[in-house]
Formats: sequence, structure tokens, C-alpha cells
Amino acid sequence: MLYEEPTVGQLVASVTRDMSSLVRSEIELAKAELRDEAKSAARGGAMLGVAGFLAVLATLLLSFAAVYALTALDLSTWIAFLIVGVVYLIVAGLIAFVGIKALKSIKPPERSIRAAKETAALVKSEGRAEVVRS
Repeated sequence: MLYEEPTVGQLVASVTRDMSSLVRSEIELAKAELRDEAKSAARGGAMLGVAGFLAVLATLLLSFAAVYALTALDLSTWIAFLIVGVVYLIVAGLIAFVGIKALKSIKPPERSIRAAKETAALVKSEGRAEVVRS
């Protein structure tokens, strides 16, 4: 049985189909990686939101109780409010630090980038090989 070489049209159709399949696969890989990163970003953002909400609640509600406790120890009212406010700002700062650290841990989709670069290099090298063979 003789082997018939494919026509130019068949080769173009094959390359187009393969490239389309390759691009779809790389897009799916990027989506999967970005989905994980989006979850991490949402978690970090939620932590920052919770930190802000808790800071407001704590500052408004607990500060009055703490101020009353400090004034019972014969401190001036303004000094008691100052002490309580500083303590709650420190707590809110620590929670915000944890949230920011979670957001900074988000990385670009490295596997997708690497796969795209490898594909581009392969396409370029295959193109040169075809030119040299001709």
C-alpha cells in the first residue's frame, strides 16, 4: 500500500484544528488556575471586610464598657477613651495585616504562562523546520 502525502489544504485544516484544540486546552488550564486564585482573593477580601466590621463594632460597643471600667479606676474620661481606642486600633491592624498577607499570596497562573511559552517556542521551531526541509 502506497502512502499518499496529504495535500496543502489537508495540512492547513489539520494545523488549524490542532491549534484550536491547543488554544482551548490552554484556556481551560488558565481558568482552572485562576479559579483557585480567585478563591484565595475572595477569602482575603472577606477577611479584610470582617476586620473592618469588627473594628467598628468593637470600637463603638466595647469601648464604652472599657471606658466605664477605666473611669472606675479614677482615670479621666478622655484618657480612658484614648486608651481603649488605641487598643482596638491595634487589634484591627493585626487582622488587616493577616488579610493583606492572604491577598499578597496570590500568584499569576504560572503553568498556563509556561505552557503558552512552550507552545509558542514549539510553533516557531516547527515553522523553521518546515522552511529548512522545503
